[in-house]
Amino acid sequence: MTYEEWEKGVPEEIKRDSLWKMKAYRLALFLGDLAGRDAARLAENRHLVSLADQLYRAVGSISANLAEGYSRGSGRDRARFYEYALGSAREGRDWYFKSRHALGEAVFRHRLRFLTSLIRLILTMVPQQRGGVLQVREAPPVYRLSSDGPALDDSWDVAASFPAEDWTPGLEDDPLLHDPTWSSLLTDVPLPD
Repeated sequence: MTYEEWEKGVPEEIKRDSLWKMKAYRLALFLGDLAGRDAARLAENRHLVSLADQLYRAVGSISANLAEGYSRGSGRDRARFYEYALGSAREGRDWYFKSRHALGEAVFRHRLRFLTSLIRLILTMVPQQRGGVLQVREAPPVYRLSSDGPALDDSWDVAASFPAEDWTPGLEDDPLLHDPTWSSLLTDVPLPD
């Protein structure tokens, strides 16, 4: 399954909502569907049922918190829910790490890169809503998407890669499908065996 195939199956009622214009929401909703499949695979092992539940709840709440925050009237309220989404994305990444042996290396690596990129995107949204700079309590990490891909470090301009203006996406026009950071994450999507 690719992001493009998945998006064709999203009901028009969801796509017509102005929330659909938010890139982070679309990506989190896609990832939530992937997490559902991953959790179903994990739940086949009775020892991993609890882990599957935690993973699905954490990843599923990313898009839910983005949706709730988007609907808030003030930037401060929106930022609070976007921070909840950020926490859920980090929690989801943690649960994927714990499930890596059961899901397999390809699925784990894909979800790890996807969540790390989504975390970086959400990190740009919070200060935009607060009207200032996010107070980072940790050193900026250096991420490498793959051995042959670009390194994501301080020189990577997140804001330039994901402009804040609203637009109505068409599958063929969606810049996410042409952005090197996201293109492989959205087209080469491994599923659990």
